[in-house]
Amino acid sequence: MASMLLTSLRSSPLTSVQAAQFAARSLSTSVHLRAQAKSKKTLAKPGMKNVVLVDGVRTPFLQSGTTYADLMPHDLARAALQGLLNRTGLPKDAVDYIVYGTVIQEVKTSNVAREAALGAGFSDKTPAHTVTMACISSNQAMTTGVGLIAAGQCDAVVAGGVEFMSDVPIRHSRKMRKTMLSLNKAKTLGARLSLLGSIRLAHLSPELPAVAEFSTAETMGHSADRLAAAFGVSRLEQDEFALRSHTLAKKAQDSGLLSDVVSFKVPGRDIVSKDNGIRPATMEQLAKLKPAFIKPHGTVTAANSSFLTDGASAVLIMSEEKALAMGYKPKAYLRDFVYVSQDPKDQLLLGPTYATPKVLEKSGLTMNDIDVFEFHEAFAGQIMANLKAMESDWFAQTYMGRKTKVGAPPMEKFNTWGGSLSLGHPFAATGCRLVTTVAHRLQKEGGQYGLVAACAAGGQGHAMVIEAYPQ
Repeated sequence: MASMLLTSLRSSPLTSVQAAQFAARSLSTSVHLRAQAKSKKTLAKPGMKNVVLVDGVRTPFLQSGTTYADLMPHDLARAALQGLLNRTGLPKDAVDYIVYGTVIQEVKTSNVAREAALGAGFSDKTPAHTVTMACISSNQAMTTGVGLIAAGQCDAVVAGGVEFMSDVPIRHSRKMRKTMLSLNKAKTLGARLSLLGSIRLAHLSPELPAVAEFSTAETMGHSADRLAAAFGVSRLEQDEFALRSHTLAKKAQDSGLLSDVVSFKVPGRDIVSKDNGIRPATMEQLAKLKPAFIKPHGTVTAANSSFLTDGASAVLIMSEEKALAMGYKPKAYLRDFVYVSQDPKDQLLLGPTYATPKVLEKSGLTMNDIDVFEFHEAFAGQIMANLKAMESDWFAQTYMGRKTKVGAPPMEKFNTWGGSLSLGHPFAATGCRLVTTVAHRLQKEGGQYGLVAACAAGGQGHAMVIEAYPQ
């Protein structure tokens, strides 16, 4: 696929006129057009419960190995849950169910949802389970909650996600593990000595976790580099987009727009109240960085990639009837959503391209109806490749079985408060951040519809339409 894309897209007008137009738009970091509230139809469906987002919070997202380094994942998840309780004033026994997402599991707390819920003081009668779906794990947690409410099983669900990259599990080699298990079962001293004598130096080599596809053995960064090359995304375009993300995030942080962040007193350390990965630089500084994955000719660098992040998020979702009965003013309706899967080799990071037209069709909307877009920024090259794919009739016809392209989001509506490149990306926590940000932007900008989209490992993806709650 890569060679076909490279040939076809480079020979099409997409990479000349349209790419130049996008490059110019992506530099407009200060342009912020206020979305005009339109008289649009509501997406409520007859006979179906309205599911609402009451509120959402997150801990500050910190670079791994910094202030959170001595904690455990459930500590961060607990902090997010307690922040949600404090923000909403929610009685702890009013929650029917808790669902949390995580990607790299701490073996001591494999069901981190339950451990965090108990630690946060929720009733021990409230069930909780943990889901995993790579970078869309908390999206899956939220939509699981939506399903429980829509089916009439629950009225109030807390969903969230947590990732802790400061202390990931590192295993002994398989040979060493087998020896240790056999040693535990050995019944005689002779058997134990024999097993100990079988240990070789190579057995002591640890197995380190890697952000790589099991099915292809390729790291995500390497895949992002190939994808960028296939769509003709230049190093300059990627650095420009990364700078845009950091610049907008810094502006949003300084303006107090990141109101979903709740302060967290780290035991033995200071209170943390803001993300620490937002670092606007200059194009000259970005240009000095060497390729991180495909050397020496790759275009993906540390600066135009999302960084390893610790953090947690949580949202309270309810049936509209229950929320109003409890005196809440919801922030948004959670409407239609889809999950998609593609080839994990050549289309690993194209989830937004495939999911966006599907969720729009399901909702009866078009791109022009959407006032706010929030896409997960795994890599600048991944975002740019998706935008070019969405603008390509050829790609839509050849790979998606569609007659025409869906079209790329206008940049003045796209990730205008920064994104994963700058705010950080705790794998399983990002989905809730995206949804909460859409709700807050719709309120701030006066829009009606928002769209969240994200890619995920395994060649999977997700998109959801969010409708502003009437003010």
